[in-house]
Amino acid sequence: MATRKSKRRTVLGFLLLSVLAPIVLYTDRITKVSNSIPISDFGREIPNQVSFDSLQEPVRIVHSKSNADAISARSVIGFTALTANELPRGISDEHKSRVLSATYDEGKQLERDSSDEKVDATDQEKERGLDKVGDQEHKSRALSVMDEGIQSEKEGIIEQVVRSANLAEGEKNMENNEGTQSENKGMIEQAASRESDKKPEMEEKNKEKKIEAPTFPWKQGNKDGKPSELVPSQVRTRKHRRRSTNNDRSGATTLPDVRVRQLKDQLVKAKVYLGLCRSNTNFVRELQARIRDVERALGDATKDSELHTNSREKLRAMEETLAKGKQIQENCSAVINKLQAILHSTEEQLNAHKKQAIYLTQLAAKTLPKGLHCLPLRLTTEFYISNVSQEEFPTQEKLEDPKLYHYALFSDNVLAAAVVVNSTVLHAKNPENHVFHIVTDRLNYAAMKMWFLANPPGKATIQIRNVEEFTWLNSSYSPVLKQLGSKSMIDYYFKTHRAISDENLKFRNPKYLSILNHLRFYLPEIFPKLDKVLFLDDDVVVQRDLTALWSIDLKGKVNGAVETCGESFHRFDRYLNFSNPLIAENFNPRACGWAYGMNIFDLVEWRKQNITDVYHSWQKLNQDRLLWKLGTLPAGLVTFWNRTLPLDRSWHVLGLGYNPNIRQEDIKKAAVIHYNGNMKPWLEIGLPKYRSYWSKYVDFNQVFLRECNVNF
Repeated sequence: MATRKSKRRTVLGFLLLSVLAPIVLYTDRITKVSNSIPISDFGREIPNQVSFDSLQEPVRIVHSKSNADAISARSVIGFTALTANELPRGISDEHKSRVLSATYDEGKQLERDSSDEKVDATDQEKERGLDKVGDQEHKSRALSVMDEGIQSEKEGIIEQVVRSANLAEGEKNMENNEGTQSENKGMIEQAASRESDKKPEMEEKNKEKKIEAPTFPWKQGNKDGKPSELVPSQVRTRKHRRRSTNNDRSGATTLPDVRVRQLKDQLVKAKVYLGLCRSNTNFVRELQARIRDVERALGDATKDSELHTNSREKLRAMEETLAKGKQIQENCSAVINKLQAILHSTEEQLNAHKKQAIYLTQLAAKTLPKGLHCLPLRLTTEFYISNVSQEEFPTQEKLEDPKLYHYALFSDNVLAAAVVVNSTVLHAKNPENHVFHIVTDRLNYAAMKMWFLANPPGKATIQIRNVEEFTWLNSSYSPVLKQLGSKSMIDYYFKTHRAISDENLKFRNPKYLSILNHLRFYLPEIFPKLDKVLFLDDDVVVQRDLTALWSIDLKGKVNGAVETCGESFHRFDRYLNFSNPLIAENFNPRACGWAYGMNIFDLVEWRKQNITDVYHSWQKLNQDRLLWKLGTLPAGLVTFWNRTLPLDRSWHVLGLGYNPNIRQEDIKKAAVIHYNGNMKPWLEIGLPKYRSYWSKYVDFNQVFLRECNVNF
């Protein structure tokens, strides 16, 4: 029995030796091979000072994600870390060699896969800008999945070998493995942190080298042939790429027709260079050729798609030529002199055009249309043919009744006077209490009277008078009549060789030669028995009843008028010459002006304050036109200084003869609208938007208007 036991021990010793010797030899070989593999080529960097003998089992990390996220992989670290203690005694040498050889080859393959995975992670990081924490989590998840696959395969091999091994020894090995798991986990985390530190260097290398994106395992599908599900990080990456692509496309379309604008800008620059670089003939010749090329390429195109195919070449050629122009050094003083000469010439041309425009405007304003010229001729003919020269208007007893509402209208325009009368009577509450006094010149007296005999103003009373009936109004009594008949005044208006040119042709208007324009300063003499008179110009339209004006208390003032100082050019300094001491001592340059056109005059106060003599005295002082230019408004400002009561603006709205920007609301609320200015509603140059307010009071079916073809 003792001999038999000793033999068994000897056999068991040989068996143990035969098992352990190959394991020791191969373990030493694997250590050398694994040390020869560059550590940096793996997806996780492992410190060189860590002994591979201490690694017994890959780290198993449990994830909360579904099994669909698990990726089948093998870890070279797990297989190269297998030590002799992990293998059972009953395994054969041949089987060990085959297993270790397969492990080494598989480690090489996994090394390449890990390298591809690292390039992919770098590419994703460039596009998405993942932070370090997210990247570490992704890498740890990949390692854990690979370790799970290795662990399952390893367990299969051990299960085959361990059947003949001692169960107690296997349990002891399992305890050793649990002791080394925590060690493995710490080393993997350390390797991941070092890998994240190397990211900037890897990004710089990838920028220099065009690395083709590797094929990821999860893009190929699973073993069943079905496409694998993408993890959320990859889904976000694809969405980010689509958004960036859409942003790039939208950014490219925010500036359409860029080339058309560039070509137009180049033409502008080129023309500037032509003016500044005329001394360089070669450059000018080249630039002119480029301008022609660009103009032909541009044509009538408004979009890039309409441009000629060679437009891009023409654009580049023009850029090169303009770049040459920037390098040309011009003489600055010569350029300054040239620009000053151009500026001076342009200013002279501008002034000449302004004078011509003013002259033509004044000419158009005083040139009657053919129909309005025909109308007084036709009326005058009818007046003398029909034998109505001795015929009088009805209700003549009302002409001097101070209790009625009297209007003063001085005009030589038949149709304009008719509109004033018609619009006033139409809006009057009691037309029979309104009396119109129209004064005209000898030339238009027959036509004016014939019109109102043929078209009586309803129940209102009307009187037509000839200015020549006022025998008291002569040059000995009126200084203005004496001035109007003087040689200097005739030269001034008709601009003979003795005349001095006036910059403002407005004051050269021949209407100032007419005495009708100055009759407003002789109202008490014209209406000796009246107490109040409403003065109206012939270019106004009445839009509501005006009888309330007679009940306004003027508070001792003579003139009731609407002020116009809301506009800067309607103050005293725009009409009077304040460089003259006589004007500067008596008036305020910023005093508010007022308007003629609709004025209520208190003739009782006029007579008390002797306003007509005040007017005469100022006219004598202005004999040489040093205090103001000709016209009735400057004379009225000085005559009625401190004698004018401001009225509410709604009574009188001005500017319809020159201002196209008057509010419609103001026009509709106004009692009287005034077409002051050159654009009268009966002229072709009148503002069309305001003409209807005037023309609606004209009966175009009237026989005389049809015969003269008057229409607007």
